Amino acid sequence: MGKVSIGLRGWRFDEDEVFTDEGEFRPLDEIPQDPRDRLLRLQALVGSPCDACWLIHGDENIEKCNVTEVVYGEPLAEVVLCSEHEADFRYWFAEAGGSRYKGSDELEDAFHEWFLDGGRAPEGYGGIEHVETDPDDVPEPPDPDPEDLEVEVPGAERERIDLRNMEVTTVEEGRDDDGTDDREDVTIDEDDLDLNQDYPK
Repeated sequence: MGKVSIGLRGWRFDEDEVFTDEGEFRPLDEIPQDPRDRLLRLQALVGSPCDACWLIHGDENIEKCNVTEVVYGEPLAEVVLCSEHEADFRYWFAEAGGSRYKGSDELEDAFHEWFLDGGRAPEGYGGIEHVETDPDDVPEPPDPDPEDLEVEVPGAERERIDLRNMEVTTVEEGRDDDGTDDREDVTIDEDDLDLNQDYPK
């Protein structure tokens, strides 16, 4: 099997990572992390306005924006474009220094700044010839599990209150290098607690 774009041109997927031998999408938990993240992100990007059109027209005239056809960059830092403005991105990336942002979270902001400063591809700058496939031939992606859409915040803390022994335990997500939980036990005076009050967990 080869590589295929799904929903939008740009991101390429190994067919055997996302499709079964029967040509159906694999369950999300069987798809490797990177392609799974891209598939989930594509569900939000398909049908969205082109970034360049949006920079021109803004939210006030969003109806004038072309619909996105291609995506470049990494999930949540991607640039999405219509075919009319794809050449602008390709020129910026190949000829105007944009390639230094490859794989970077700064790609989207850097392109937006260049475009807002009047950056455009020269007249006649070549586009890419794409092999189009019938969208009806591509199966629908699987519905994501709600847990797959949750974003884990590194170092996030939560508190656990044990009212039996009046101990408050602060638990930081993750573990120390020695494999133990990052926890800080704090003993508080019973007089400081209002037992009629609902405390966050």
